Amino acid sequence: MIVKHYDDTLLQDLGGGNTRRVLAWNDDLMTVEVGFDTGTEGALHSHPHTQCSYVLSGRFKYTIEDECVEIGPGDSVIVPSGKIHGTICIEAGKLLDIFTPARQDFI
Repeated sequence: MIVKHYDDTLLQDLGGGNTRRVLAWNDDLMTVEVGFDTGTEGALHSHPHTQCSYVLSGRFKYTIEDECVEIGPGDSVIVPSGKIHGTICIEAGKLLDIFTPARQDFI
């Protein structure tokens, strides 16, 4: 069993109004809380991991390839491996990102 208490995790300032907190992980799966100030973005990018983003709070314009959608609290989106994706924060909030396999570059 892997247990990570929130208070024992490190809040990383990514600059530009964005933060990241790696929560729990093993080689196969990772959960990450990402914070955004209004107007900040997660730049368009791709990676070999499958990703699920769940909106904890705030509102986001989320783009995957050529499709854009606005999402809010309780909404989620799955990004297939290798797809170009990114987000712009419309209203300050947090995403819970889940990756498989784990993002070794975040550890």
